[in-house]
Amino acid sequence: MNLVIWDIESSSSSTTWGSIIEVGGILVDPNFKEIDRFNLRCRLPEGEIPQAMALIVNKTSVDLLTKGNLSHYQMLGQLEAIFKKWSPAIFLGWANIGFDDEMIRNEFFRGIRYPYITNSTPNKRHDGLNIARGAHAVDENVVKTEINEKGNAIMKLESLARMNGFESGGAHSALFDAELTVKILSLIKKKQPETWGAFFRTSNRSDTEIIIKKEKIFTLAEYHFGKNYKYVVTPLHPKFCIHPIYQWGQAVDLKIDPIPLLNMSISELKSAIKKQKFLKTIRSNKAPIILDSSYGMKVEPYSNMDPNLIKERAKMVNSNEQFSQNILIALREIAEEKHQLDSQEDILAEESIYKKFTPQKDTALFPKWHAVSWKDKLAMLDKFEDERIVGFGKKIIYQESPETLPSDMFKEIQREIAERILSEKKEKWWTCKEFYNECDNLREKYTNEKKDKNLKFLDEINDFVMSIEKKYENV
Repeated sequence: MNLVIWDIESSSSSTTWGSIIEVGGILVDPNFKEIDRFNLRCRLPEGEIPQAMALIVNKTSVDLLTKGNLSHYQMLGQLEAIFKKWSPAIFLGWANIGFDDEMIRNEFFRGIRYPYITNSTPNKRHDGLNIARGAHAVDENVVKTEINEKGNAIMKLESLARMNGFESGGAHSALFDAELTVKILSLIKKKQPETWGAFFRTSNRSDTEIIIKKEKIFTLAEYHFGKNYKYVVTPLHPKFCIHPIYQWGQAVDLKIDPIPLLNMSISELKSAIKKQKFLKTIRSNKAPIILDSSYGMKVEPYSNMDPNLIKERAKMVNSNEQFSQNILIALREIAEEKHQLDSQEDILAEESIYKKFTPQKDTALFPKWHAVSWKDKLAMLDKFEDERIVGFGKKIIYQESPETLPSDMFKEIQREIAERILSEKKEKWWTCKEFYNECDNLREKYTNEKKDKNLKFLDEINDFVMSIEKKYENV
């Protein structure tokens, strides 16, 4: 399967409230021979306040934010077309599962496009950072790394690229970061071919669940607080090994004696799960690193244990339906108790992607909606069942073709934007007030560091935000 190695730069560190402003990608075959590439940059969506630090990191000037050839809507359309053309493929980037994938899902959701384009069948997804960490867990010499003050290997893309002889001066532009990811992953495949295929066994939920249900013992490689850890685990019974709420695999760490756990009540199990940490969660949809059991058996405490004892413990857990069923009941109760403690504040449409799925009837209308004129787009909004989609559609028309909207609808959207960006409260999104506070703090920092270039940039972006504020103050 071909690989799509992609990266984004955004206006914010928030995957829910920020916007993609640049995206680049490279299509390679399984041997990393390049087939195609792209890079797209767009203007900032109307009415959004960016984070100054995000723009400094990705070197985005006011001119780039305001004078690009593509609007944000047009860029998303081109991106969707490229990803469809390049499918089927395995989509991956660097730390993409935690950020880039979440950003594109939210952007496509708000943009009236199918959000799960990178991992819905036949596509799969993985994460270059997960692969690098997994390779490093197997052999710390697979790539050269910098070591931080705590003695841990630094796995940042720019650092790894520089340490392994790749020019990294253009890091934090989308296409350049994609190029660096290609280079690092190609190096790992070359140096560690025996584990390369194993990493990709977990490129989608169903493949990962097959491993969890079929294999009796394996090594789960995880990364916590800058360090790699390898756990020798056994999944729960094949019929009862998936979390009833979150749909993630569940396995028992075999350094723990399971005998005292087997006859516990549900209440006792809930307490043991929290205190003894004997249960390992395998996030089946987030490309976990699952390796042969031999890798974990080489590290303490497993290397000091009798292999027959480990096999015996695995059999006790993996063959015990009742115990596994009780674990799932306990996990369900823990999840339900946690849900009751969650904030009861209203969820806004933009942050509801995982709270409620858009009806298939609406999803089927998406391509037609994008294909028609702006006037017909407005009329077509009546055909959508999901009110969130209707709201997103109105805002897209406001940003792209404001003259299409009736004046009352136009003013309503303007007032909503004004209310959000001019808020004096601490909000989930970036407000003018929050931006100015951020700028003040950065000015102090850059003045002390004598970084005149950054200070000049702050003045430019500050003037830009002031112009947005002025525009919406009079709404």
